[in-house]
Amino acid sequence: SLCRGHDSVSGLALGSGRGAFLRACFAETLLPVLWRDVLFLLKVVRYGVGLELSALTSSVCTVLERFIQQAQRIPDKPFVIFEGGVHTYRDIELRSNRLANVFLQSVGLKKGDCIALLMSNEPDFLCAWFGLAKVGCSVAFLNTNIRSRSLLHCFSCCGAKTLVVGSDLVASLDSILPSLLEDNIQVWAMTSHSENPQVHTLLDKIAGASDQPVPAELRATTSLKSPTLYIFTSGTTGLPKAAVITHLQSLKAAAGFWAFGATQEDVVYICLPLYHSAASLIGIGGTIKLGATCILKKKFSASQFWKDCRKHDVTVFQYIGELCRYLCNQPKTDEDKVHKVRMGVGNGLRQDVWREFHSRFGNVQMCEVYGSTEGNLCFMNHVGKIGTVGRSNFFYRYDLIKYDMVKDEPVTDQNGFCQRVERGETGLLLSKVSSTSPFFGYAGSKQLTEKKLMRNVFVKGDAYFNTGDLMAEDQEGFICFRDRVGDTFRWKGENVATTEVTETLGLVDFIQEVNVYGVEIQGHEGRAGMAAMIVRPGHTFDGKKLFEHVMREIPPYARPLFIRLQEVMEMTSTFKQQKFQLVRSGFNPATISDLLYVLDYPQESYIPLTDSIYQSIIAGERKL
Repeated sequence: SLCRGHDSVSGLALGSGRGAFLRACFAETLLPVLWRDVLFLLKVVRYGVGLELSALTSSVCTVLERFIQQAQRIPDKPFVIFEGGVHTYRDIELRSNRLANVFLQSVGLKKGDCIALLMSNEPDFLCAWFGLAKVGCSVAFLNTNIRSRSLLHCFSCCGAKTLVVGSDLVASLDSILPSLLEDNIQVWAMTSHSENPQVHTLLDKIAGASDQPVPAELRATTSLKSPTLYIFTSGTTGLPKAAVITHLQSLKAAAGFWAFGATQEDVVYICLPLYHSAASLIGIGGTIKLGATCILKKKFSASQFWKDCRKHDVTVFQYIGELCRYLCNQPKTDEDKVHKVRMGVGNGLRQDVWREFHSRFGNVQMCEVYGSTEGNLCFMNHVGKIGTVGRSNFFYRYDLIKYDMVKDEPVTDQNGFCQRVERGETGLLLSKVSSTSPFFGYAGSKQLTEKKLMRNVFVKGDAYFNTGDLMAEDQEGFICFRDRVGDTFRWKGENVATTEVTETLGLVDFIQEVNVYGVEIQGHEGRAGMAAMIVRPGHTFDGKKLFEHVMREIPPYARPLFIRLQEVMEMTSTFKQQKFQLVRSGFNPATISDLLYVLDYPQESYIPLTDSIYQSIIAGERKL
């Protein structure tokens, strides 16, 4: 059968009597879904085959090439609407040409260079990205939340020797600018004037630059597997890792909206950060493929969202689970269902929020997508079944294996091989690595790339990408996300690497040992950061000092909300810190004898977590 979830159906005797009843049930419930699967798969497979054929004929049409084609085909159509300003396809094309000429003549870039881009959501993010791509440079998107040590690390990862920074983020470089200059990294800002002579300016040079295109051979590529971007991910451990994004991955992501049924008539609302793959590859790339219009927001605003949708006749929006919850938490109005939004594309939407969103805002088609930035597997829930990320079929080469949560490791048999779970059971999701589903890994570190792989899983010599996610497949083949394992959790739509937070907290003088993990909070997606720690002998816990350190060194989404003071740190049998029991015990002061503290912004300190504060958190009254 086409879908593994329908294996049992092939054995039905669809004749008279009981068979007729089963045939009727099949036609009513499974057959419509099956045909939707078939049509969707044919559409996606046809696109994939087209990509491979273009590679064989050395006529790779990249996302940039598609944009240039659209600028010629629909030059006057609005491409980006931002803060009231309308930027047509021609506008972005000409401005990116100007920037490309500046990058060649003033900055001295050449084909093959890697350039770091540190910018907030704005049209010039796209102009800089496209301008650099036109020169033949690969671009590393930097997370605007990351701080000093992590930011410096990003440059060594991808080998960038030039940084392009947005005007609103120049001041954030003050603490690391000397280190950047010491490493011979030139800094160019999207400003006309700079008080620091070592920070060069771009806007004044753009004004006098030619808007004629640079030579096409600079951007030309004959390989789908050539790197075009580096997008940083927390991954599983340590400092940010530069996931290699090839033209193949970019083109697949850009087809997402189209695969779900969007057209050039759609208006796409993008309020997620462009430095993430969702907004840049799926959002902007998808808008370009369609020849549609996007409404770009600097940041998400729950109170402004539906007003924007009505004002601009938005039909498609991108989301993460938290975004939809924030919308559901807004005061109800008579206009909740007065809009033209018909589709949402994103990930992490909880079942209860999904149902509430439908009930309140109408039957918007929610298209869940599952896949990591660097991964080689992507699930797409095109049928809209609530609570699932997609459906299995014979094109997906993946397995769910048994996983011991207490030992934090896969369960193996007597020969050391992993064991597959039964249908309906929860298991660790692995994706087979092959020539048709390659894993491109991380820039600058074969060790980190290798760490993400599991070898000799079922037989000697096989290799699988370890997603780090626990999933389950139901009897109909629908796949549900259950949890994350190991040293990563998600909060505020970001991956939090516990190792990096642990190392940063360990720099505080009164902390002897730290164990960072995520705890669930009722009514919130993901897990909030919590740190169990041992205070050094002769020292005392200082909430204000810890607060200052955390604010200075750790991005907002990764800051531990809760602290748990312990006398002894539990370890596993393999001498890893024990997280499982800590995660299960949560942060309830009524059930935990250890001293607990909570991050308090008004008091600028970590203060004792009392029962009343705990209750206010559970009731959703305290802002987190």
